[in-house]
Amino acid sequence: MTSSAELRRAFLEYFRDNGHRIVPSSPLVPGNDPTLLFTNAGMVPFKDVFLGREKRDYSRACSSQRCVRAGGKHNDLENVGYTARHHTFFEMLGNFSFGDYFKRDAIRYAWTFLTEVIELPAEKLWVTVFEEDDEAAAIWVDEIGVPADRVSRIGAKDNFWAMGDTGPCGPCSEIFYDHGPEVAGGPPGTPEEDGDRYIEIWNLVFMQYDRSADGTLNPLPSPCVDTGMGLERLAAVLQGVHSNFEIDLFRKLIQAAADATGCRDLESNSLKVIADHIRACAFLIVDGVLPSNEGRGYVLRRIIRRAVRHGYKLGQEKPFFHKLVEPLVKEMGDAYPELAEMQEHVATALRQEEERFSETLDQGLRLLEGDLRALKGDTIPGETVFRLYDTYGFPVDLTNDIARERGLQLDMAGFETCMEAQRERARSASQFKADHAGGAVIDARSRFTGYDRLQDRGKVVALFADGNEVDALQAGQSGLVVLDQTPFYAESGGQVGDSGQLLANDVAFRVEDTRKQGDAHGHFGVLEKGSLRLGDTVHAQVDQARRQATVLNHSATHLLHAALRQVLGTHVTQKGSLVAPDRLRFDFSHTQPVTAAQLRELDRLVNAEIRANHVTEVREMAYDEAIAAGAMALFGEKYGDVVRVVRMGDSTELCGGTHVARTGEIGLCKLVSETGVAAGVRRIEALTGDAALDWVDQQVASLERLAGLLKARPEMLEERVSQLLERGRGTERELDRLQQKLAAQAGGDLADSAVEVGDIKVVATVIDGGDARRLRDMVDQLKARLTRAAIVLGTVEGGKVRLVAGVTDDLTDRIKAGEMINAVASQVGGKGGGRADMAQAGGSAPEALAAAIASVPDWIAARGD
Repeated sequence: MTSSAELRRAFLEYFRDNGHRIVPSSPLVPGNDPTLLFTNAGMVPFKDVFLGREKRDYSRACSSQRCVRAGGKHNDLENVGYTARHHTFFEMLGNFSFGDYFKRDAIRYAWTFLTEVIELPAEKLWVTVFEEDDEAAAIWVDEIGVPADRVSRIGAKDNFWAMGDTGPCGPCSEIFYDHGPEVAGGPPGTPEEDGDRYIEIWNLVFMQYDRSADGTLNPLPSPCVDTGMGLERLAAVLQGVHSNFEIDLFRKLIQAAADATGCRDLESNSLKVIADHIRACAFLIVDGVLPSNEGRGYVLRRIIRRAVRHGYKLGQEKPFFHKLVEPLVKEMGDAYPELAEMQEHVATALRQEEERFSETLDQGLRLLEGDLRALKGDTIPGETVFRLYDTYGFPVDLTNDIARERGLQLDMAGFETCMEAQRERARSASQFKADHAGGAVIDARSRFTGYDRLQDRGKVVALFADGNEVDALQAGQSGLVVLDQTPFYAESGGQVGDSGQLLANDVAFRVEDTRKQGDAHGHFGVLEKGSLRLGDTVHAQVDQARRQATVLNHSATHLLHAALRQVLGTHVTQKGSLVAPDRLRFDFSHTQPVTAAQLRELDRLVNAEIRANHVTEVREMAYDEAIAAGAMALFGEKYGDVVRVVRMGDSTELCGGTHVARTGEIGLCKLVSETGVAAGVRRIEALTGDAALDWVDQQVASLERLAGLLKARPEMLEERVSQLLERGRGTERELDRLQQKLAAQAGGDLADSAVEVGDIKVVATVIDGGDARRLRDMVDQLKARLTRAAIVLGTVEGGKVRLVAGVTDDLTDRIKAGEMINAVASQVGGKGGGRADMAQAGGSAPEALAAAIASVPDWIAARGD
């Protein structure tokens, strides 16, 4: 067994044969953990299982989990290319027990796999245990047979794992591989342990305690096991190399990077960086991340730009990085079919980001090189780092990369000062909608009853006005009302909040908007009459027409999302939406404009689903069960353990919004625009119901008016307009021909009027009724007729001066058209420029044109020979 693919397969098959469920790798974006930027360890997908929040139908699992450590707390980005084992992307092999087996079996499974399945020599393996874990030490020595002098006891810093300050925790046991005495370094736990001789390959975590707030370790009723082993590290051991970049997978990617950049030195650190980064970038895009200026998208952008910069170091200034997607698919596509399925999308997204960055990279690098030449000392000022970041899009770690290569450091304190100043400017410029709660925490909950009713009774449990909690609102006063239960939908998931009324005896509160305030629904509006007090019971009445119009648009977004994935590809994911009564807006991931033919197909598919009149099915189920059933989860949304699943036709999504009972209620959906809103993000706007019908009526009315103007039936408009356009083009061609003829005639006349200044023929005159194009044609005619000539023609067009100058080729060594025209333009309030033989300029003082043109012979005479 030598290849990385064989190792991955052997690991999973071994644990499957020992009763473990093979669980596919989860996405790099944690689906249900907002505390993490990326999935950075094999246990992340099982976190809620370990915490007892979630139950699975298996108690043993194994996986090869793709991980990224390039942002947030766990960030190895800056070390990639400088060390043998740091990566932005890696695969973690792991086996897990959820209250099933514990230390003894976990240790036996690990030892058997290493010594019998992949046949590592037992004498090459060393072990560490937590210094107080006598149980694990005894298992290793007495049952497995590892010599006691190859078992090191290590303190809590390295060999005691915890999920946080409180909660599940427990001791670890690590397995190391000895590369032999020819490599520097000592056994784990010794002062020489930092060398490369002994390399950790597997970590076994025994979760056996629940740490309380006072630090007490309480035994867990069902201890668990979590293990992690880096695929790349183990492959290096099996293949007899000391660097992960020398394993089979990386050798092929490095060769592909060398071919794409033209680099012949396969030991180049830049090639290692590029080979590492293509894995992280490709899989992040597969999992729905696209380059942007914030969050996960910004981390992706940083990695791409770092790879492109290393390409520049190797002399490749043309886009190359996207070409590595194909060789990556050859290496990893079998294990991760989603990578192969999205190969074209990934390559397109990378190419577009490369092209975008290439426009500024060269300029930014020149600016940095200039600053470095003028640098005094070994620290790049924070202002320089900030300018590169803010103006040229240079991630700070990219600047740090360059500094590191020069033995320099960054003034990060100065950079942070500049960043804070920018944030303050942004805060000062921001305008926020008034919040009558004043940011206060509302200690109340609202039960939403609006899925199946638009009217209900509710008790007032909180009131706010002008940022303060109050006991009552008076007529004419604006405020926020919280009810214990309400049919009003609070703005969420793109759907706008409901409006309507809260009514009681002699009380009327106009609800203008409804928004979430913690666990409460805040009704924002104005008390139109009466006095509203805490404890009052009101009749809550939603604006039915507005809610219904909103519902049509919300259901249409689900149908549109499904249609987009069918027409454009499964890479399409929702990137934001607005569901309002009058329109819907849907943002989605896609790297190029949607064609007219694709828009027609989308329109057809959505309306076919509407006509099918599907019943809308709504179910509540466990999050994992919903995802396994094919439900779409929105990128970046946080979901609870139990989710609401909405299915209509081919669309199944997690959604807390309100929807039609049957798709036929939507009536009609018309897509009215498609635009780009950010890198890799497109936007479609559409109308439904009466608004869609009104839009169609307006289009028909416009066609009828146009048909009347052209005296043609509407169905003949295309032919009629084509005829008019062709007639117009013919008229333009004839006009051009006549203008050229006039220019030739005028050129001949002007050539005859040329004055001689020394040995130079000078034509300088004002042309009445000309334009810039006519002046250029006349200058060309004069240059063709004359030798050793300098020409300046001027005209007034739309109240502005237009100037064109020309110099024949036999004179450009003495007279430059650009210099000559600037001498004239400066007299008419303008400036210009161009080549030595042709230049143009403008001006704002037409009254000075005649005198300026008349000065040309004197200017030429002053030039002498």
